[in-house]
Amino acid sequence: MFDTRITKLFGIKYPIIGGGMQFLSRAGLVSAISNAGGLGLIPAAMFPELDDLRKEIRLTKTLTKKPFGINLTLFQHPRGVTIEQYIDVILDEGIKIVETAGRSPEPYIKKLKDNGVVIMHKTPAVRFAKTAERVGVDAIAILGMEGAGHPGMDDVTSMVLIPLAAETLKIPVVAAGGISNARSFLAALSLGAEGILMGTRFAITRESPAHPKIKEALVQAPETATALLERSLGNPIRALKNKAAQTILELETKGATSDELLPYIRGEQGKKAWIGGEIDAGVVSIGEVVGLVHNIPTVKEVIDGIVSEAQTLLKSLSHISGIAQAK
Repeated sequence: MFDTRITKLFGIKYPIIGGGMQFLSRAGLVSAISNAGGLGLIPAAMFPELDDLRKEIRLTKTLTKKPFGINLTLFQHPRGVTIEQYIDVILDEGIKIVETAGRSPEPYIKKLKDNGVVIMHKTPAVRFAKTAERVGVDAIAILGMEGAGHPGMDDVTSMVLIPLAAETLKIPVVAAGGISNARSFLAALSLGAEGILMGTRFAITRESPAHPKIKEALVQAPETATALLERSLGNPIRALKNKAAQTILELETKGATSDELLPYIRGEQGKKAWIGGEIDAGVVSIGEVVGLVHNIPTVKEVIDGIVSEAQTLLKSLSHISGIAQAK
């Protein structure tokens, strides 16, 4: 059940993908997602040293024999590492699945395709998805404004983006943003998606390397606990409303420059929060769906629960449908 073009494209059991999360999507979490029947993604940008990316890929291979991939953000990376250099590592290590994001993947399509790589492009807008389809990607992950990460400037929700992408594109669509359980999984499929991508739900699992203080804080967080930061920079990020976020919002209101915001948005501050447990130290990117996450299960429990509960829900919906037809 739940076989789609996405399961076939990536060679996975369930159409469930773990978002490539900075600081969190390391070998342990990525392999757990893949071992449970989904697809784990390692974010290349987490590794400013190429050898560290190689080591993480090789470590992941020791933990799973199932497919996993690399998230490749197409912006300039730290310490002068180029996209081409990351791609060389990806190809050298035999990775066959890449998720691109941030800019058009067109300059890199040929090299990846010539080496047998399947490409999914993540974008917050259907107009960008159409371009990505035209240049040759194999699938689209469409990100609604409720999602963590960078949901774009248009403020369009998943409920609108998913069906719009599904009716506009010929390639399969993966729904991202606002998804954490069986109900949202089924909703995404009913809207035309052929898979889901989750970050927040997997960030709050036992295998996630997030500090226990952060996990506990997020379990207690309501659906109103996030805000869009860095909108003034043209690249908004949804994050927890901690002290760092409040400071950033205040500075943006006053017209702060990117240099003035940098001390609060730099990566090492976020790492102190996520990994060090200093909750207010930096940006904690998390989606609105955090309000629906109330426990800290294993990754396998998350995925198995979504699949089994979705099957139960389908039966109940069939029952409702039968009553409606009888009337």
